[in-house]
Amino acid sequence: MRPTGHAVLCRLASAASERAEHLSIRHRVFVDEQAVFAESDLDSRDSEDSTIAVLGYSDGIAVGTVRLFLVEPDAGRWQGDRLAVLSAYRTHGVGAPLVRYAVATAAVRGGRTMAAHIQPANVTFFERLGWARVGETEIYAGLPHQPMSIDLPTRGEGLATVRRLEGGINGRGL
Repeated sequence: MRPTGHAVLCRLASAASERAEHLSIRHRVFVDEQAVFAESDLDSRDSEDSTIAVLGYSDGIAVGTVRLFLVEPDAGRWQGDRLAVLSAYRTHGVGAPLVRYAVATAAVRGGRTMAAHIQPANVTFFERLGWARVGETEIYAGLPHQPMSIDLPTRGEGLATVRRLEGGINGRGL
């Protein structure tokens, strides 16, 4: 892939203002733009302290987000969801780093696999990132989604990826 020329970085949304940006981006994409949810995409995961929110920045502006959470502690199984990039920034190369950051973060925290429900239009994007289809398309959040999963890297590899993405990359260079 060619670099886009935009500086992209990812980091955990820890501060209250960052969490608000995370939720705002999700609302703009899933409620306002895509109408996946009628009024709000918030669910019980958002009130759990263990749920991790990640922000993706393009040229210093928060333009994308993803969240992840542990679903099966004994199996080291995580779930990623609510991947959202504001429409004006979808060509800035933010989506792939967000997915890679989520995968790496789960690995750093001892995860072995990650699952996600992917909108059909995004399946090829996830396959390019190493994800595999699991079973048939199913209804998730009222719309068709493809269950997918990925084996997580080692903790050391995950840590290296997290550090690299927190430091920033130029365009789609990862």
